[in-house]
Amino acid sequence: MSNLSILCISGPNLQLLGVREPSIYGTITLDEIHAALAGAAQALNADVVCRQSNHEGDIVTWIGEALGNHHGILINPGALTHTSIAIYDAIKAVAIPTVEVHLSNPDARESFRRRSRIAAACMARVAGFGDQSYQLALEGLLGALRRNVKNA
Repeated sequence: MSNLSILCISGPNLQLLGVREPSIYGTITLDEIHAALAGAAQALNADVVCRQSNHEGDIVTWIGEALGNHHGILINPGALTHTSIAIYDAIKAVAIPTVEVHLSNPDARESFRRRSRIAAACMARVAGFGDQSYQLALEGLLGALRRNVKNA
């Protein structure tokens, strides 16, 4: 892997972006977000692999498979953010720098959305910038990875 490789995982219901509650999530689709992220990664001399699943087990499997294949992970676990100890454990197990991503600001929404079960396993969180959250998270993650390489 000559370029840094980033795995981007989106969780349940994110395939419905563009039609799902546009007042909260906007009108851009997940495919459009992924295309923009791929373009941003290319401009930053990185590669990104984007996946989406409505199934917690798929997400846990992909995190495990990232070990040795990707340098970092961007993850928007959707509603699993608030419930998944399995995703938390998977991120901790692989010890790959991971950034939690959200289109909306969970802290400004319903009280049950204000607790992230995975936050403690992640190096950072980017939330509330709509579709730009993914690109901001990518830029931050790549910056951190490159600083770590220089300091190693």
